[in-house]
Amino acid sequence: MKYIEIFSGIGGFRKALELLNEDFNTGFHCNAFSEIDQFAINNYQANYNLNGEIHMGDINAFTSQEDSVETTPDFSLLIGGFPCQTFSLMGKQKGMEDERGKVLFSVDKILKAKKPEFIILENVRNLAVVNKGETLNYIKQFFRDHDYKHVTHVLLDTQNYGLPQRRARIFIVCSRIQSLPEITEKLITENFNQIGNHSLCTYDSVLDILEKNADAKYTIRPKTKRIILADGSKNFWSKSEIDLPIARTLTATMAKMHRASQDNYYSEEYIQRGISNQGVSKEEIMEKPIRRLTPEEALKLQGFTNEFCQNARQADLSDSQLYKQAGNALSVNTAYALLHYLFVKHKLSEITQ
Repeated sequence: MKYIEIFSGIGGFRKALELLNEDFNTGFHCNAFSEIDQFAINNYQANYNLNGEIHMGDINAFTSQEDSVETTPDFSLLIGGFPCQTFSLMGKQKGMEDERGKVLFSVDKILKAKKPEFIILENVRNLAVVNKGETLNYIKQFFRDHDYKHVTHVLLDTQNYGLPQRRARIFIVCSRIQSLPEITEKLITENFNQIGNHSLCTYDSVLDILEKNADAKYTIRPKTKRIILADGSKNFWSKSEIDLPIARTLTATMAKMHRASQDNYYSEEYIQRGISNQGVSKEEIMEKPIRRLTPEEALKLQGFTNEFCQNARQADLSDSQLYKQAGNALSVNTAYALLHYLFVKHKLSEITQ
């Protein structure tokens, strides 16, 4: 099955599809990808064998070129992350003429020209509650208006798919097929747990990922330690904890080192001997060495391999860039779980209209 990946980032969907090809000979092939961030593009190019597919770059600029979409090789699956701000236009009566509607207009042009059989898009879980759910409904109606007969969404959490990170994401699934199998988190998780041999990286705990000899630059200085261990203020209070076996959701801004109620920090006791400092007083923790995640550990929490991390480093990407990419990434295992359920278990690619 031919596909294109839009808003690709560092290729979470693509990596999942490559692993499905390796494990089940599914025959997925990328025809084109779009990404605007040059550092993410550098990582993407360092880690994937780009077999002549089209690099669309800025999707708005690409689709504004005459015949660019029409001359793109046909594909059956459109996948990618998606900026939800694009759909925050409801009630403004500006539609695709609004500046923020350019991405929507670009997707509209792609769907009209190519009419892919399936669409799978990923976004943050809060998309379901933006404008009291109206934004999500608008998105789904947008695809129904493009003749997608089955449009649904499902919430999947990374920690259920072999990666120790709490990361719930919405996946919107669209198909021109009249009837699809039931798509629920329970069914997808049950199916994932029944998969036999696979090529995914899986871990029971963050402890399985942590490097025992990380560079000293990742150790937190005393002044910074006091800030990150603070529980907040009277206007914003949240309990700060370290040594969590299931990591908090990685963020694109983790390079800035937020409080330990927002980012992930680990003590040397935990890293070296598995002794957790959860529940230990802040005064005691202040006297102990703790460190942040390394960029490589963050990428592994998203399901990327050692080789992937090494290739990224060889592309001369800084820690800040890698942290951002890891925080923005789609978890490989979560994408794999959904795609396996649809295209391996239920063989949707073999079903025609």
